[in-house]
Amino acid sequence: MKSESNAIEPVTPVTPEVSGEGPRLMQFSKLGDSSIGFITVAEGESIPFEIRRVYWTYYTPQDVQRGRHAHHHLRQILIAAAGTILIRTEMADGRSGQYPLDTPWTGLYMPPHCWHTMDFSHNAVLLCLASMEYSENDYIRDYQEFRRMGGRA
Repeated sequence: MKSESNAIEPVTPVTPEVSGEGPRLMQFSKLGDSSIGFITVAEGESIPFEIRRVYWTYYTPQDVQRGRHAHHHLRQILIAAAGTILIRTEMADGRSGQYPLDTPWTGLYMPPHCWHTMDFSHNAVLLCLASMEYSENDYIRDYQEFRRMGGRA
């Protein structure tokens, strides 16, 4: 691997604070330099699932909290393509975390059964790589139902 500014660096998952599958930060390659700009590449083994859907959210007012749900099966990687997005997570067993995303080469892997909320800075853009196509049946929108799934009702 080259140490020059245009070298592609491999994805490095950040070790979760607790054992078991949970949310984790992922660093994607960054190619380019400040004189021409940068691109980020996420492909192959850097994504722990087959991407079935890509979507992005934008123009989210700063006083609106998005998310407030979990998924039964969906796995996703959330990336702040612009701005800052603060993501708070809670697993069904009670483990929780807080992840500020503020660079387009950092993603947050979200496993199934991960309740999350998201707060957006002005003009933030969230890019999501998802393991499934949209299915309303996959959503867990009731927080008490989510807690019962982890035996915490």
